[in-house]
Amino acid sequence: MKNRWLMGAAAAALTVAGAISSQAADLPTRKEAPAPIFVPPPFTWTGFYIGGNAGGIWGSGGNPSTSVFAPGFPFVATFWPQGNNNNQSGFIGGGQAGYNWQTGAFVLGVETDFDGSTLSRSRSIVGPAFADFVNPSTTDFFTANGKISLDWLGSTRGRVGFVATPDNRLMFYGTGGVAYGGGSANLNVYDSLHGLYWSSNNNSATRTGWTIGGGVEYAWTNNIIIGAEYLYFDLGSKHLDTYPNPVTTAFFGTQVYSSTKINFDGNVIRGRISYKF
Repeated sequence: MKNRWLMGAAAAALTVAGAISSQAADLPTRKEAPAPIFVPPPFTWTGFYIGGNAGGIWGSGGNPSTSVFAPGFPFVATFWPQGNNNNQSGFIGGGQAGYNWQTGAFVLGVETDFDGSTLSRSRSIVGPAFADFVNPSTTDFFTANGKISLDWLGSTRGRVGFVATPDNRLMFYGTGGVAYGGGSANLNVYDSLHGLYWSSNNNSATRTGWTIGGGVEYAWTNNIIIGAEYLYFDLGSKHLDTYPNPVTTAFFGTQVYSSTKINFDGNVIRGRISYKF
């Protein structure tokens, strides 16, 4: 009898223990849930930006010039034989602002920029000697002095880019649009023996043209973008003439003038940094 009672008590105890264990399993655990993993969104070029740039600028092409003593008679055949802006270079720097829109791997945008420039060159050429009109036993000669400069350059361009890396941060692009700039050009001719001179007018002007180029940009952070860019610009050309004046015409007995063709074109290479909003 005693053994049967002990066996019953043990069975009851096991039943109670199982029920308690089952209820404990249903209770919430005290172990903390793992921290969520933050996955940043991929970089996108879409948005406004503003920044600065600096680099070098140099002219291209040649500007032939002819000084004429009388109509049809070239007096100085080549005023600037190698062109008055060959090997001409300077510093350029300023700012840019624009907007990009990314769709897939392509980036479309528009940008405007405005830069100051130190591009300029001056040259002086002494013409061949000739017999003086007043005293044929002496010789006279003309000296031609010229200077051209580009003081500022700006543009408004479209841009088409292609994202070259999976993280979207490296982009190559082509660009082109309207260019505009301002500067001055001067041409003066002196008669050294008699102290007479004549010069050009309408020397300073704002000109418009076109520009084309390309570049590369890298998003260093989500806001800081660095890059490099090349542009070719063409602001057209202009004939710069020294007009005869009554004194020189009366003294020489004919019109004395000089004419040069100025080509306002060149190349720009610059580094750039922008802040993307």
